[in-house]
Amino acid sequence: MRLDTFYTLLNPDSQRLLREFGQEPITQVNHLQAASKLRQYVSSELTNAIMETLVLRQRATAKFERASEMYFTREALEQASSEIVSTYKAGRYERAGFTNIADLGCGIGGDALSLSTKADVIGVEWNPLRLAMAQENLRLHGRGLNFHPLQADLIELSPFRVDALFADPGRRDEYGRRIFYVHEYRPPLTTFEAWGDMVPSQGIKVSPGIDYAELPPETEIEFVSVKGEVREGVLWSGALRTSAKRRATLLPSGATLTDYVVDEVAVMDPKEYLYEPDGAVIRAHLVQQLAQELGATKIDDSIAYLTADQAVETNFAHCFVLEDAIPFQLKRLRRYLRERNVGQLTIKKRGSPLDPDALRKKLRLRGDEEKIIFLTKVKGQPTVLVGRRAG
Repeated sequence: MRLDTFYTLLNPDSQRLLREFGQEPITQVNHLQAASKLRQYVSSELTNAIMETLVLRQRATAKFERASEMYFTREALEQASSEIVSTYKAGRYERAGFTNIADLGCGIGGDALSLSTKADVIGVEWNPLRLAMAQENLRLHGRGLNFHPLQADLIELSPFRVDALFADPGRRDEYGRRIFYVHEYRPPLTTFEAWGDMVPSQGIKVSPGIDYAELPPETEIEFVSVKGEVREGVLWSGALRTSAKRRATLLPSGATLTDYVVDEVAVMDPKEYLYEPDGAVIRAHLVQQLAQELGATKIDDSIAYLTADQAVETNFAHCFVLEDAIPFQLKRLRRYLRERNVGQLTIKKRGSPLDPDALRKKLRLRGDEEKIIFLTKVKGQPTVLVGRRAG
């Protein structure tokens, strides 16, 4: 979408068409028909802009409460934090008492929406279309006066004084492929180091798969998951950092786990219960801390599954009742499941090279019973754990 087309999208006639054609979901079945009808009223370019806006609004409902009124580009929507995550992050800035924040690489304003509830936000973005959308999205939420747009290249921009900054560097290349190394981010992480003397309090969004060897010194890394899915990592520094070096936070509960010192966790045979830690706990390297809270042990030094004699309620892991543990052998597993009339099988894996879909086909299951199996290792040996959800 071109910038002038976006501004045309904001006029009363275009807004009327957005409301009219947005009353029903746009699907693969009706997309062509809706676009053809639109072209009777407006140009092909504006038709494409309206259709794209409606489709992206539908996708954005998983991230934004008022998505049906907001504006997005495909790439910016994909990179934008969901509202629940951005609200959580903004809490750090609020608790620190910051009232003037720079949002570097603000995109369509996803994080600025939350930051602006308690502070003035300078939104810096090189792409003029994204910046215009951010401004409109902030205005829609009644925060237009708290948002100050600045079109600039972050690599060329000289640092300026604010209380704190938030940065969301691009993590995809020009072909849409994911970028995993911080020196290849767009802009690279070193760009924000140049702001350190003037603005030491920083929050920088990074890939959840970031290599620990790339973590800058004197920062806290926090991994945030929403309903069991790891959404993002954030580097905190200055007054935004806590005493922790590593943190896992689960939303919407807000439960958080940090890297306090614990004793080494023993490796033992599977007991009555198996715990599958949340991905944020695993990424934050906090499995040992979780084991201490649960009174659990490991089943293998290299595996994140934990086991215990008692079930303890926790936000940080799913709990399963273990029914059996057998050495992995395809024929033996197939016979085991058939003898128990298992036809519905959930396959989980950790530390196993097997492909669950390929294994399912080879098992050729028939029956009415349902089981969960875990393809893993116990004390270094390939093992299948059989169980069901606790509770």
